[in-house]
Amino acid sequence: MSNKSAHQPPRWADRFLEWYCRSEILEDLQGDLYEHFERNTISKGKRKAKQIYCLDVLKFFRPYTIRKFKIVNNITSFIMFKNYFKTSVRSIARNKLFSAINVIGLAVSMSIGLLMITFISEVTSFDRFHTDGDRVYRVNNKYQYQQEDPTNFATTSVAMDERIKENIPGIESQVLMTRGFGGDAKLGDKIIPISGLWASEGFTDVFSFEVLRGNPETMLSEPHSVVLTDETAEKIFGIADPMGQTFQLGEDIFTVTGVIRNPPFNSHFTFGALGSYITFMNKNGVGEKGERWKNAWNNMWMNYVYVKLEPNTRVEDVNQKLLALGETESEKYEHITITASLQPLYGIMAGPDLSNNIGNSIGGEIIWILGALTLVVLLSAGFNYTNLSIARSLRRSKEVGVRKVVGATKGQIFNQFITEATIISLISVVFAYLLFMLIKPQFLGLDPSIQRSLQLNITPILFLYFFGFAILVGILAGFFPALFLSKLQAVQALKNAGSTKLFSKVNMRKVLIVIQFTLSMAFIISASIAYTQFKYALGFDLGFKTENVLNVRLEGNDWQKVQTAFSSIPEITQISKSSMITSTGSTYAADMKYGGDSTELFYNDIDENYLELMGHELIAGVNFDKKTPDTDETEIILNEAALKRFNLGTPYEAIGKQVEVDNKDVTIIGVVKDFHYNKIEEGIESFGFRSNNQGFYNVNLKISSTDLPATMNKLENAWNELDPVHEFDSKFYNEQIQSAYSQYQIMGTIVGFLAVLTVSIAALGLLGMAVYTAETRMKEISIRKVLGATEGSLISLLTRGFMWLLLISAALAIPLTYLFFEQKILNDIENRASIGVLELFTGVIIIFGIGILTIGSQVRKAARANPAQTLRSE
Repeated sequence: MSNKSAHQPPRWADRFLEWYCRSEILEDLQGDLYEHFERNTISKGKRKAKQIYCLDVLKFFRPYTIRKFKIVNNITSFIMFKNYFKTSVRSIARNKLFSAINVIGLAVSMSIGLLMITFISEVTSFDRFHTDGDRVYRVNNKYQYQQEDPTNFATTSVAMDERIKENIPGIESQVLMTRGFGGDAKLGDKIIPISGLWASEGFTDVFSFEVLRGNPETMLSEPHSVVLTDETAEKIFGIADPMGQTFQLGEDIFTVTGVIRNPPFNSHFTFGALGSYITFMNKNGVGEKGERWKNAWNNMWMNYVYVKLEPNTRVEDVNQKLLALGETESEKYEHITITASLQPLYGIMAGPDLSNNIGNSIGGEIIWILGALTLVVLLSAGFNYTNLSIARSLRRSKEVGVRKVVGATKGQIFNQFITEATIISLISVVFAYLLFMLIKPQFLGLDPSIQRSLQLNITPILFLYFFGFAILVGILAGFFPALFLSKLQAVQALKNAGSTKLFSKVNMRKVLIVIQFTLSMAFIISASIAYTQFKYALGFDLGFKTENVLNVRLEGNDWQKVQTAFSSIPEITQISKSSMITSTGSTYAADMKYGGDSTELFYNDIDENYLELMGHELIAGVNFDKKTPDTDETEIILNEAALKRFNLGTPYEAIGKQVEVDNKDVTIIGVVKDFHYNKIEEGIESFGFRSNNQGFYNVNLKISSTDLPATMNKLENAWNELDPVHEFDSKFYNEQIQSAYSQYQIMGTIVGFLAVLTVSIAALGLLGMAVYTAETRMKEISIRKVLGATEGSLISLLTRGFMWLLLISAALAIPLTYLFFEQKILNDIENRASIGVLELFTGVIIIFGIGILTIGSQVRKAARANPAQTLRSE
């Protein structure tokens, strides 16, 4: 092309030549044509030379000069894919048993994959409806008492809100919210319970909940203003316009200044109403006590602060300023350090499960655990496919050899087997979807918190994810067999590919079988350990009695009236009151000081009947006396751990001493034997029973009944007569204990279910291997029978190898699972069940039983076959 002269040939002809001519000959051909054109220009003239040039370009438009065009490549690729598809379908149809085993195994495992795809897709969709949600963050606190391990909280202090406004730049808007707004809304004769949050004016600047009525800028700016959701507004006002209307809430009259559409399901927090924060401040932030409350850095148990950063503000810069601010403020306190950091709005639902969360949180750790378990199940099915494919390599190798002899390339062989695996995966995903629809309600029903947090609705985009997932599984499952078979040489393939080794003398199929059954045994052992721990927790001696105790929520009612109503029921033998239900995970804490030392004191407000009803052992001193509701708190009953913590001496020596609790001087009047006020995973720490008649939230009923349903009906009727507005919220103590340890039950259920799946998949694979082994060794079996081998010796011969593989799997699964639970799962649990022989060997026994039945049935069938039928063609 460097030979171009001043006389140029026709431009269209030149372009046509460059378009159709192959790149490797274009330069030489074009150069020759230019030289010819130059000579013709001199000898025949410019016009004639152009005509000849055009004719020459057209003459060279021949098969050997034409490049391969994209459309030709696409047509060729389509034809090749069509061939792969037809060949794969024929292979699948020809090997019905192996195809069915692979389809069922993949479908079972992929159903869990579909569940996880839906689960992760929904969790990551939370809060995405907020405008500029990627710039919204929650201020979380890290609380550390002395040298104890720090605890992360979703809550922060009112002071934090003010310090951010004063000291941290780059904040576009922020909102302060506090729990506790709500109660019984009264409008005429109508009483409607409502619940919500106190919220500052910045609520609508930070969040994008849909405002239906009212001015978003001012609807939370005035005292005694309230914003209702459309659902709450309809409950209170019916179809009437709620704007400007008033209703009574407690002792206050609130005016409706706005209506917001009910928060969508994928919001990490919900509410029925929002009270203006200025109202809350006017009630709690006035006077000396109110000023201390507002400025207290450690008043961090009920408040939430969310900020929206300016577009160019770096999160790292704000976090550094928050850390410095926390360290400065914590210097005012002797024993505690409280620092803060930002958590992205989009990461709250899938983030860590923090204390005092404003709503439900799945927790990132749960997602990782479920994802890992799902991957294990998918690997089991993938190994199954790989194992069976490579096991059949002896038969398929002849097919590969013939293809290579007639000219098939390594890439074409690879694509053929990948296509076959992908088709099986696509067939499997259809069955997997049906299984997914069956297991979805079971998954949601594992725990009430899961149902409150998730719906797992199917959206159109999920079907695209499912399709992509099936393609990915097919490629991954078929990759190794395709690579294995495509690498075979023609001569090797036509001889025997079945003996190819993965690691020197270790057969590849044996390695996969060992891995698969190791996983299956580990799942069964894990489920057994989790169930044992759950039963241990339920039967653990807490140090008090919970049998036949019914706990009823007071729902704001006068406890004296509730006590009177229930006292008339003869099946109620004892009644007491308390602020909390101990040993279920909830705790109340106060500051306790004595002799210059201080610590956290966990406590429960109780009446004079509680200790006797719950069976607590009073080892020194006396119980509380009956008090009138307005009596000040002057006495306390401590446990043995509190005495040891403050060196108060023996239980008898501690009686009469004064300690300071929540800035009040109280006298120790009794000492109870240590008991587990928290969950048994935690140790026993300082605890006290306080007597504060204003802090009761539960009524505790001791029931003695031969007809429990009838007794419950009496209780509910008595409640409805007293309070027709609120539902009768009651639970037996043992049920609450069981709910407190539901994580073990859930873990056992999930792992047990996955164990069933992996064992089923492994059993299918073992069945396929047994069938294949029996088929390929039929002539050997027949010859041995002719030579006098017994049926028992043949069964022993053929099953011996499989049993050794199962023994190796057990030798790996037992110690690995034991160490995992001992060092990771149960290591930090104070009180736990020991892992016994039964838990460890349950999986081994089950797997060996399944293995013997699966392998034995096929081997026995082969051993009973008539050798004459097998050897007649020899």
